[in-house]
Amino acid sequence: MVRLLRRSTGVNPSKGTRLVRLHRTQRTALPRLLGSLLLVTAAGISSVGATTERPAANSGPAAAASPRPLGQIVPAPAEAKPGGSPYTITADTRIRVDGSGEARRVGDYLAGVLRPSTGYPLPVTGDAGNGIRLRLDSHNGALGAEGYSLKSSRGSVTITARGPAGLFHGVQTLRQLLPADVEKKSPQKGPWTVAGGTVTDAPRYAYRSAMLDVSRHFFSVAEVKRYIDQLALYKMNKLHLHLSDDQGWRIAIDSWPRLATYGGQTEVGGGPGGYYTKSDYKEIVRYASSRYLEVVPEIDLPGHTNAALASYAELNCNGVAPPLYTGTNVGFSSLCVPKAVTYDFVDDVVRELAALTPGKYLHIGGDEAHSTSHEDYVAFMDKAQAIVGKYGKTVVGWHQLTGGTPVKGAVAQYWGYDQTGAAERKQVADAAVNGTKLVLSPADRSYLDMKYDKDTKLGLAWAGYVSVQRSYDWNPATYLAGAPEGSVLGVEAPLWSETLTDSDEIEQMAFPRLPGVAELGWSPAATHDWDAYKVRLGAQGPRLSALGVDYYRAPQVPWAAE
Repeated sequence: MVRLLRRSTGVNPSKGTRLVRLHRTQRTALPRLLGSLLLVTAAGISSVGATTERPAANSGPAAAASPRPLGQIVPAPAEAKPGGSPYTITADTRIRVDGSGEARRVGDYLAGVLRPSTGYPLPVTGDAGNGIRLRLDSHNGALGAEGYSLKSSRGSVTITARGPAGLFHGVQTLRQLLPADVEKKSPQKGPWTVAGGTVTDAPRYAYRSAMLDVSRHFFSVAEVKRYIDQLALYKMNKLHLHLSDDQGWRIAIDSWPRLATYGGQTEVGGGPGGYYTKSDYKEIVRYASSRYLEVVPEIDLPGHTNAALASYAELNCNGVAPPLYTGTNVGFSSLCVPKAVTYDFVDDVVRELAALTPGKYLHIGGDEAHSTSHEDYVAFMDKAQAIVGKYGKTVVGWHQLTGGTPVKGAVAQYWGYDQTGAAERKQVADAAVNGTKLVLSPADRSYLDMKYDKDTKLGLAWAGYVSVQRSYDWNPATYLAGAPEGSVLGVEAPLWSETLTDSDEIEQMAFPRLPGVAELGWSPAATHDWDAYKVRLGAQGPRLSALGVDYYRAPQVPWAAE
């Protein structure tokens, strides 16, 4: 059961030099411009060649009824080859799966998406024949673990993948190739036509993540699930949950119960907070897995720990528990590094969280530990990393981890920005040269809580304003000078919640920037082109609206008419 009470909508205090005021979203309907649909797709896998596809320039009723060009999706596919007759879903269509349970589950998911809007029964069956066909081919090594092919012709749409994740990603492509009304929950007119041709696709990076901060403000299981569904549409495969911070502890730990029951009862601005029971967390993990996302939990250590320090006095060097905190300052808290009980605490938390988390990674934070001396920081992170390894998980830490000694196989998450000093950047790059893997989430590019511009009501601006173009227009392979291209595991779009209290506010800040970060993680570098991307992004507007996402109508984007 989620322990969740009514949230406060008061004013947030300051965050050091970062001044924050909490505003409710003020939606402004900016002009929605019709743009000609343009796609640039390029070679991305094996010997697949580049194609360019442009739809008709007119915008009348005939054009509206025309199927969406195969490449007119986000993220851009590695290859799209138009040709042949289109396929139309009708009342007689069946979703035909092979004999595997994985294909059946993806088929059931697809049926759940399509039935409400089409009004068709769409039975999921193992019978051979035409229709929407989902096929697993474990011998198709060219597609990799997450790649797929989609072939559309008069009698069928066939999605083939080596593994179930690829099949699921292929289904997301099929969704985007259908009219936006397919996302609605009531019967719509159609027709439900997919253009003829073939899409062959696989991701550029294996790690494509979004982070949700549930510590500054708490979000319910239902709100987290909603975000998971949105990430899945854009082929993200990681959900990083920031589960602890100064303002709140959000996961039940049996061996230290006051962490949740006491440390979880606050949030920024003085609201009642909340926490996830172990059953809640398991349900989030299960639901994410059903959408082929891996949950990466974070317990931020040794700083950002006031909620824990307030819950247990013995974790403080002076043995005195501080009061609970509802502001937004950073860097003032620290676990007591010399005390043996500190490592009992870390061991218990990691052990219980690792047992709940089937995924590979466990994030231990490590950022903004300004109240911990360098010597204590290095000593603490050495011990914390060993504990994570003891319970079979791969360490992830914010890039300050590279100021110590990252263990073999550790992942450093870079969150610096243009004003980050050269020495700090070099420290991270040198660690990458020595084998530390990198996930890139530069604050002035991929932080979804940064304001779009000076008029944005929600969000922060300490890393500057982050327009939709700025969030898209960078190359992960070359972003961090000196870091080998092969050291980059992928990208992440973090969303900190100092100013965000519900799904509407999450979506105002995440959309339309999140799809761009997703494309950086998925699409071949050769497809990267702002002028082409902004048109494909604009075509997503009606789909987001059909899904109930009240996205920010960025004036840089030629939004399609709805």
